[in-house]
Amino acid sequence: MDTTVNGLIGSYERELEKKGYKATGDQKQLGKNDFLKLLVTQLEHQDPLNPMDDKDFIAQLAQFSSLEQMSNVAEGVNKLVEANNSQQMLGAVSFIGKEVTAAGDSLSKQGDKVSTVYYSLNDLAKSVYVNVFDQFGNIIYSESLGTRQPGDYEFHWDGKDFTGNNAPDGVYTVRFAAEGVNGQPVLVDTQVSGKVAGVQTGNTGTVLRLEDGRTVGLQEIKEIVNSGQ
Repeated sequence: MDTTVNGLIGSYERELEKKGYKATGDQKQLGKNDFLKLLVTQLEHQDPLNPMDDKDFIAQLAQFSSLEQMSNVAEGVNKLVEANNSQQMLGAVSFIGKEVTAAGDSLSKQGDKVSTVYYSLNDLAKSVYVNVFDQFGNIIYSESLGTRQPGDYEFHWDGKDFTGNNAPDGVYTVRFAAEGVNGQPVLVDTQVSGKVAGVQTGNTGTVLRLEDGRTVGLQEIKEIVNSGQ
């Protein structure tokens, strides 16, 4: 008799197929209940004249115990993550109505009003370039900012594209590239600011939604201003 794992799975699948169940191969993973049924099936179909080795049986029981513990740990971790996300969202509600500064590279355009992106250089840059991307990842505007000393700066976009026409209202992404005196790349840190209008959660965690439609990660917040409230 084939007492290997593959042989046991095949035997178990045949038993299930007789009862009208789907084969284990249709499942994404083998659960603890399936594992236990495999052991029972193995005991039912073993050759009385050539029983399964005690060592193999004990090893498989140990594997079942490990699977049970891993399933419980995974369930506990998922609950902790859910609780942490809920706690983060509740804590982030206090940000609503306040001005925040956070690491980010987005700006918004609403009519003639365009938000500001702040950037800083940690070294002398012979040349600094900036590109503005639309929501589809297309470059709609580029500009050379010339030479910049180490320090903090602001980038103000007039809201126009390459052709000089007004770009549609919406949220855009800004990317900077800087080159040092010897041609080496210079790190450019970017930040954004705005008033928080709401809080939302998703696959990336808890984020703050600004009044102009941009979002910033809760973990990226650098400064909070009460804004007179």
